[in-house]
Amino acid sequence: MLQVAVSKQLDSFNLHVSFDLPTPGVVALFGPSGCGKSTTVNIIAGLTQPDAGRVMLDDGVLLDTQRHINIAAERRRIGYVFQDARLFPHLKVTANLQYGEKRAAGRRYVSFDDVVDLLELESLLQRRTHQLSGGERQRVAIGRALLSQPQLLLLDEPLASLDQERSEEVLPYLETLRDQLAIPMVYVSHQFDEVLRLATHIVLMQSGTVAAQGSIGEISLDRRLRSLIAADAVGAVIDGMVLGDDAASGMTRVRVGSGELQVPASGLKPGTAMRIQLLARDIIVSTRLPEHLSVRNNLEGTITAIADDEAHSDLVSIDIGGTEIMARVTKAATRELKLVPGLPAWALVKSVSLRPISALYPDG
Repeated sequence: MLQVAVSKQLDSFNLHVSFDLPTPGVVALFGPSGCGKSTTVNIIAGLTQPDAGRVMLDDGVLLDTQRHINIAAERRRIGYVFQDARLFPHLKVTANLQYGEKRAAGRRYVSFDDVVDLLELESLLQRRTHQLSGGERQRVAIGRALLSQPQLLLLDEPLASLDQERSEEVLPYLETLRDQLAIPMVYVSHQFDEVLRLATHIVLMQSGTVAAQGSIGEISLDRRLRSLIAADAVGAVIDGMVLGDDAASGMTRVRVGSGELQVPASGLKPGTAMRIQLLARDIIVSTRLPEHLSVRNNLEGTITAIADDEAHSDLVSIDIGGTEIMARVTKAATRELKLVPGLPAWALVKSVSLRPISALYPDG
């Protein structure tokens, strides 16, 4: 577990956060600018001292103000990747990476060659940092942090200084680290698309406090998320398993809950885990088994909750076999269909509206 419970007064800003989340995995601190995300990771790293609090990683105490324990930043075995790469400009890429090796302590679980291979740095090793693109610099910064053999990797908006093209260049490497290395990561961002692709758990922050915390599936259904992202982006994020290609449609069959979806993707091996976003706006609710429709995706389930959304709409939560999704319907539809918790329902969704966010490595 990563356990954090800290408070810090900064002028008129008061930080008071507390969260306990499992490791390994990617914990995303998500929220608007100025909500305290960077201050929180700086406290975890030992770069900022809190007024009071406790930070634990697994069985190790990094900070406990009541017991007067405060492990120095350089002894916490934490790798830190900042918004700007902060590479040494007078050194080549190889020497920048070797600096991380020199800082390593304890068990070495990743080698220089492993990092070069994972991050595809071979062609960059003899370059100086001014010869690198922004995305390449961040890859080198991530590699340097990994070579310090950290027990925890902190990434403070590592894509914020990059344009969209460079961000898309770096994201697959971060996904590779998540899927191939069992190192816990804390990822700071105010971009929900990044969080969707990378996070296993989310800490939702607002005004210096934790508004909600949990798995990405749980938080994607939390109505408090709605105030931080566009209303049209509200919906469930679910992890499914690839069953194989559908020859007739050219799409990929994915098991979700107790049902199946046809997703616009191809060439993925059966058993591959796939994360999919089902936007509430794209789901149609039926109280009868659908027939004679062009929509091929229909998921049978049970309504679990109905909540006010906007003046003329509701958010309907549907359990499709241990997995919950959400549909936006008009209040008139709620009345006319007599939608209530416990009612059997079918969720209809067009394949073209499905958003496969990422394909993960097969289990085992």
